[in-house]
Amino acid sequence: MSKADIGIIGLAVMGENLVMNMESKGFTVAVYNRTVSRVTDFVEGRAKGKNIIGAQSLPEFVSLLKKPRKVLLMVKAGQPVDDFINLLLPLLEKGDIIMDGGNSHYPDTTRRVSFVESRGLYYIGTGVSGGEEGALKGPSIMPGGSPVAWAHVKPILQSIAAQVDGQPCCDWVGEGGAGHFVKMVHNGIEYGDMQLISEVYQIMRDVLKMTPDEMAEIFAQWNKGELESYLIEITADILTMKDEDGSPLIDKILDAAGQKGTGKWTAQNALDEGVPLTLITEAVFARALSSNKDGRVEASKVLTYTGDEKMPDKATLIDQLRQALYAAKIVSYTQGYMLMRSAAKTFNWNLNYGGIAMMWRGGCIIRSVFLGKIKDAFDKNPALENLMLDDYFANEITKAQQAWRVVCATAAMQGIPAPAMSSALSFFDGIRTARLSANMLQAQRDYFGAHTYERVDKPRGQFFHTNWTGEGGDTASTIYHV
Repeated sequence: MSKADIGIIGLAVMGENLVMNMESKGFTVAVYNRTVSRVTDFVEGRAKGKNIIGAQSLPEFVSLLKKPRKVLLMVKAGQPVDDFINLLLPLLEKGDIIMDGGNSHYPDTTRRVSFVESRGLYYIGTGVSGGEEGALKGPSIMPGGSPVAWAHVKPILQSIAAQVDGQPCCDWVGEGGAGHFVKMVHNGIEYGDMQLISEVYQIMRDVLKMTPDEMAEIFAQWNKGELESYLIEITADILTMKDEDGSPLIDKILDAAGQKGTGKWTAQNALDEGVPLTLITEAVFARALSSNKDGRVEASKVLTYTGDEKMPDKATLIDQLRQALYAAKIVSYTQGYMLMRSAAKTFNWNLNYGGIAMMWRGGCIIRSVFLGKIKDAFDKNPALENLMLDDYFANEITKAQQAWRVVCATAAMQGIPAPAMSSALSFFDGIRTARLSANMLQAQRDYFGAHTYERVDKPRGQFFHTNWTGEGGDTASTIYHV
């Protein structure tokens, strides 16, 4: 029997589809699942007649692989990954490669890279985005970990990835947990994009009183312009779907959002890095607020709306919504790239920011034509710190600024929550303001805690303390954080 080019452990939907994808590209794949009956069902069913070899045990699975052995784990993130690593290590040899294609937290991947390398093997943690369809037809793949391993898995991963303009949406990201970090940021941006679209939908529904079919037509039109993207496309599809009784299915879906944790991780890391990831964090909080359905229903009986119910012009507001959505989207990616750049400094990663945009252009959930503009921006200036300072994005956000303000004001006056859209505008206003109110914060901190402050008429790095009450003396705190 010929040996397999790669082995996959975990035959849930994503695992199965990746197996089928690999086999369709000419690779022989060995498969194993903790519940071995799934292996038999898969090999004798969907995979029958394919170059797919089932294993009934881990030792048999390892014996089926070509050297250096390449094992891709498609199991639940967390302890199951560590469990399989520990089960595999005694069966593998030096130079073999273990990969994790799940949504693992990047610190776990960093730890696992060190552990596996200490045993003489190599480890890759790779983000895989695109859902079930992407796994089968071509996902976005973001690998990082042991650099030596990349040459061995590159032909497989790049061949199964989505292709845009002849280029695979897969390339090496960096060492340690860099691959899973970039996937985490991808998912955070995904949270932001989805929340922004949902806020626009609610304004259309509750302010403009549009039907789902009317909204679907607008989103379909938007998908032909600068907002063209997978999420805009599926929003139009969702709005046209009818329930069994012929009514819009969207109106039957409970307004309580779930989440698996990657958006929360992104927000938590932003706090650790001191990066103002306001839009994505608001998107995470919006899901948390939505989950309290019973509490919101009770509050709606007490906390009534007393704003301005004047109906805005429908056609005008629809176009303003389009512009505001694009402007806020620019902010979302700006913040995501700021976080990646900060983390790259912290962990000494050499991230290719334009290349990351290209990896996201196809296969993944946030794929859009917009990403080509990000690639252009970093091609022009690889050291770009703020995406909004690129000529294209600066011009686009300036053009949309008035409409964006009108949308946020309209939402506020109509009593419609728009946390992501509004926080994006506040970030824009904050980042473009040369003199903020933080001087008052520093005065307050020095007043009650002697935390010191800098002065505008003195060089940066010199710190001062004022005895505000006449009782504090000259003693100042030695702790100061910018």
